[in-house]
Amino acid sequence: MTLEEELQKLIVEALQLDDVTPESIDLDGELFGSGLGLDSIDVLELATALERRYGVKLTQETPEVRAAFRSVNTLATFVRTHQKP
Repeated sequence: MTLEEELQKLIVEALQLDDVTPESIDLDGELFGSGLGLDSIDVLELATALERRYGVKLTQETPEVRAAFRSVNTLATFVRTHQKP
């Protein structure tokens, strides 16, 4: 399973998106607004899940946080760059 596939699954599980399948989340699709429709509360929950699973710390002070949550692919890039060995 690729990191992108793991993230698709994590998004569905962590946010309890009962009407969404991991495979239906477009890797380059927007996670907010007109895309998947996530909101700020979802970001907090997802950030907590990412920290638990991958050891990456996402805070509002992290400059690239907004860009990291643009899509599954940008989130995967962020995790690869910031994951603790």
